[in-house]
Amino acid sequence: MATALQGPEVDPTSGFLNAESRRIAEQNRAESARQRRELNLQRENILSQRTSNPARRTALVAALAQIEAQIARLP
Repeated sequence: MATALQGPEVDPTSGFLNAESRRIAEQNRAESARQRRELNLQRENILSQRTSNPARRTALVAALAQIEAQIARLP
């Protein structure tokens, strides 16, 4: 049985992924999509905020950079 950290198991006779590997791959894709949606919502929230306070603006820019870095690291 494959785990999320191992590569997918391929049936050597047919060359296709087995059912367990397909299920794990789908779970990984779903989790990645959920994380991407969550980070994009956070990004949109930061972009929608308006402030004239320079310290607050600096904090928002830093938070935006952090979120965009997390989005870039997603598969």
